[in-house]
Amino acid sequence: MIDDTAGQWFLRPDERGNPGTDIDRVGDVDGSWVDGNLVRPLIHGATYFRRLYEELCALRPGDRVYFTDWRGDADEKLLPDGPTIGTVLADLARSGIEVRGLLWRSHSDHLRFNARENQRLGTKVNEAGGEVLLDQRVRHLSSHHQKLFVIRHKGRPELAVAFVGGIDLSHQRRDDGEHLGDPQQAPMDPRYGDRTPWHDAALEIHGPVVGDLLRTFVERWDDGHPLDRRTPYRMIVQRLARMPRHPQSLPEEFPDPPPAGPHAVQVLRTYARKSPGYPFAPQGERSIARAYGKAFARARKLIYLEDQYLWSELIAQGIHDALERSPDLRVIIVVPRYPDADGPVTGPPERFGQLRAVRMLRRAAPARVGIYNLENAAGAPIYVHAKICIVDDVWFTCGSDNFNRRSWTSDSELTCAVLDPTPDDRDLVADGTRRLARDLRLEVWSEHLGSPRSSLAQLDLLTGFELWRRTAAELEAWYAGGRKGPRPPGRIRPHETQPLTRFQALWAEPLYRLIYDPDGRPRRMRRNGEF
Repeated sequence: MIDDTAGQWFLRPDERGNPGTDIDRVGDVDGSWVDGNLVRPLIHGATYFRRLYEELCALRPGDRVYFTDWRGDADEKLLPDGPTIGTVLADLARSGIEVRGLLWRSHSDHLRFNARENQRLGTKVNEAGGEVLLDQRVRHLSSHHQKLFVIRHKGRPELAVAFVGGIDLSHQRRDDGEHLGDPQQAPMDPRYGDRTPWHDAALEIHGPVVGDLLRTFVERWDDGHPLDRRTPYRMIVQRLARMPRHPQSLPEEFPDPPPAGPHAVQVLRTYARKSPGYPFAPQGERSIARAYGKAFARARKLIYLEDQYLWSELIAQGIHDALERSPDLRVIIVVPRYPDADGPVTGPPERFGQLRAVRMLRRAAPARVGIYNLENAAGAPIYVHAKICIVDDVWFTCGSDNFNRRSWTSDSELTCAVLDPTPDDRDLVADGTRRLARDLRLEVWSEHLGSPRSSLAQLDLLTGFELWRRTAAELEAWYAGGRKGPRPPGRIRPHETQPLTRFQALWAEPLYRLIYDPDGRPRRMRRNGEF
């Protein structure tokens, strides 16, 4: 164990609330997290795709690749000049490397989803000798949203690596720090332009916790229930795609990799309660929600959050309570300026949930909550898809979950919480600050604020909070003044969710609660407000 701090921040096995999983080490009070890892945050899809490509290129016959994803486009380029993800995975399968994948089966493309794209990627890899399956073993109206790559080298356990985060293997994700967008565009709200600027993040992880991440994949793979519902339509689609109803058995297990660094990592998931239940989570799992609840209860100085949605009072409650409990706490939240599909029918339900959450937080402490959106140097809005949360520069998360009820109760999600035992004593910092969490915050703040990391490192968290407020105000004043003179530094604008009319609220609320942000908890937990 790195020190007593881990037990204060991480969930214990009994706090996870899922005795059916294999990833907790039974009988070990500290067995719900793993020490001895090396974690490297990867900001931007282009950074992640390049690192993934480099690791895949290092594989030899007999090595293995396991991945899960919400959407995968076979023709998405990993580098500006290629190759594509489909070509790389198919070439690996042909060369004697085991490639196994689980893609969400998804809804129809007519509903702006990605069933056809996922099927194309699976078919391309399967025809080359891999096994990539379309998985619909989810609660009704839910999705498999986990994004995971685990790479294992035969006879070389020290080379094992996993990638966890919010970045899909799909169009639109390969953007970089300039935020000019991925040339391969997916459907988006037209205000983002024909090449959507995209902000995203993932983690590269080495060390023994890679074993827990592989077990997360294996639990889903070994679920004995059929991959899809047996309807005439789905039977025809599966047969045409040559997709089986049950996966083939996995070969022998790998031992956990050896220690690789100083970082402690806890693997967190969401699985809904459904019928038939998951064998590895008979009553579901909501360890992501529980972990945030525990971390927010310890927050004293700063909660920094980047999220795609920020929906519902239920999700905002933990931050609200932390603001009321800790008078010195500041909260900075970064969200997209517009929903990804802000049409006359799709937009109001999405905005309904965010309006409720934002109203709750601003009522709790209007002077201590800052909510912002991003734009690039040309003024084009940046879609925030990153899922990052940093508390007090000590504990942080990165994964697939969003701050909405769907992610915390209904969809399958995968997130890693990280603690670095290394105190950060390099600059002006608060007592207890840890190096990796602070480095991550300074990296994204430097980009968003347009300030060198060296100058940001000299600021305490309260001064940093005021810098966000001032930077956004200066850019807002520049626009209000007709954009005269040099553009002020920074990419942040104050965020205001477009309100709903009274008529829109009448029909948006039931759509929001039933379809856009469903609740996958058992009824008892819903009644008691528990996760």
